[in-house]
Amino acid sequence: MLELRHVSRVYDDGAGEVAALLDVSLSVEPGQLVAVMGPSGSGKSTLLAIAGTLEEPSSGEVLVGGRLVTGASAAERARLRRRAIGYVFQDFNLLPGLTATENVAMPLQLDGVLAVRARAVAARALAGLGLAERAGHFPEQLSGGERQRVAIARALVGRRQLLLADEPSGALDSANGEMVMHMIRAACRQGVAAVVVTHDAQLASWANRVVFLREGRLADEAGPPGPRPLAGDVR
Repeated sequence: MLELRHVSRVYDDGAGEVAALLDVSLSVEPGQLVAVMGPSGSGKSTLLAIAGTLEEPSSGEVLVGGRLVTGASAAERARLRRRAIGYVFQDFNLLPGLTATENVAMPLQLDGVLAVRARAVAARALAGLGLAERAGHFPEQLSGGERQRVAIARALVGRRQLLLADEPSGALDSANGEMVMHMIRAACRQGVAAVVVTHDAQLASWANRVVFLREGRLADEAGPPGPRPLAGDVR
């Protein structure tokens, strides 16, 4: 579902070139949950931005669903993100003039789903994250943890093939963090491929695989004892 082939990303900071990623290759199969760990500045967020077509690599190739997206036009990349990729940003990126339900429904409506249907789907996603009573509130009326859950609900709705999450439990307590991981794992059981950037070893323990970045390079990879079992999981 996602393949990075020898991807590098180099920036010019004015004083010279700085490499955020160096020759990183990574593949994620449908139904897999992969956690990406590493110290601050190791390239984790850059990797996620390139995987989500928000940034172009300086070199190497990116494929989503078997389709080469490196070099695609901005319009083509935006269409792919809307239809196939769910993205959870650290700063949430919620639209301040829309309610929680409207924020979650927006990607569906942009893809042609009728507003009534889109909002019904959004309401179910919010209820699954314990936000049924907050669905009609605007982002400024929500706590940081509630805004984060709205962003996660938005990333999960629709027929997404790839879910990318940057510290999805960062503003959540342990109970809500587990609720989020339940939903991500449920999406993976439906064939979604998920990549989660995290500093949290407990969150990473839910993953099928954990990869480690250091100074922009893929330093190591491990398979934890196994993802936590969920109702309906086949182990």
